[in-house]
Amino acid sequence: MTAVIERAVSYARMIKLSHSVFALPFALASAALAASAGWRAEQILWIVVAMVGARSAAMGFNRLADQWIDTRNPRTAGRELPRGVLSRVEVWGFVLVSAALFVFAAGMLNPLCLALSPVALLVVFGYSYTKRFTALSHVVLGLALAIAPVGAWLAVRGAFAVEPLLLAAAVLFWVAGFDVIYACQDVDFDRGEGLHSIPARLGVAGALGLSRGFHAFAFLLLLSLYWMTPLHVIYLAGMAVVGALLLYEHSLVRADDLSRVNVAFFTLNGWISVGFFLVTWAARWLARPV
Repeated sequence: MTAVIERAVSYARMIKLSHSVFALPFALASAALAASAGWRAEQILWIVVAMVGARSAAMGFNRLADQWIDTRNPRTAGRELPRGVLSRVEVWGFVLVSAALFVFAAGMLNPLCLALSPVALLVVFGYSYTKRFTALSHVVLGLALAIAPVGAWLAVRGAFAVEPLLLAAAVLFWVAGFDVIYACQDVDFDRGEGLHSIPARLGVAGALGLSRGFHAFAFLLLLSLYWMTPLHVIYLAGMAVVGALLLYEHSLVRADDLSRVNVAFFTLNGWISVGFFLVTWAARWLARPV
C-alpha cells in the first residue's frame, strides 16, 4: 500500500496536480453562468472528471515531449522523468488513460462535448511543441486552458454563446500573462537552447511589460461579463479585488529581482481563480433568473 501511495504521489507531482486550481474554478464559474435553472450534480461531476482527465493527459504529454529539455535545465532537472522516478512507458500509459477518461466524461455530458473532445486534446497536446518555433507559446498555453470555460458552458447549455467566449478570452490572456512571468526564470536557458519565449525575444523587462498588458486586457474582459450576463452587483466588488491582486502580482516581480516569481505565479493566481469562481457563483445566484 505504501508503494502504491508513493507512486500516486509521483504522478501527482509530475502533473503538478495543485496547479489544477488555475483552470477548474473558471470552468465551474462558466457552468454557473450557463445554469439558468440551476445545475445538476451529475453535470458538475462529469465536468470535474473531464477537467482532471484533460489536464492530466496534457501535463503527462508535456513531460514526455520536454523530457530531454527538462534534463538539461537546472530548474527542471529534478522532475520525475529526468530523474527516472517514472519511465516513459509509465507516463505514456498515464496519458492514454487520462485522455480516455476525458473523452468518456465528455460523452457523459452530451454529444457535442464528445464530438469536440478530440479537438480539445489536439490543442492541449500541441502546446507542448510550440516553444520550439514561436515565442507565442504562452498564448497557446492560454488557449489550452481557455477551452475549460467553453467546455463547461457547452456541458450545461449544449450550444455556443458569446459569454463563454468572453470568459475564454479572459482566461487566455490571464494565463499568457502569468506564464510570461514564470518563463522569465528561463530566459538564459531558452536563448542558449534556441527555444522561443517572450522573455527570450523581448528581454525580461519587455516581457514583464507585455505581461501587464495581457493582464489588463484579461481584467477588462472579465469586467465586461457584468453587462453581458445577469449578475448581482457583488460581481463588481469581486472584480475590484481581482484587479488589486493582479496589481500586487506585478509589484512582486522586477527585471532585476525574480525571487518572488513563485508567489506571483502560483499563490496569487490561485487566489484569483478560486475567488473569481466564488464571486461569480454568488453573483449569478443572487441575480434575477434568466
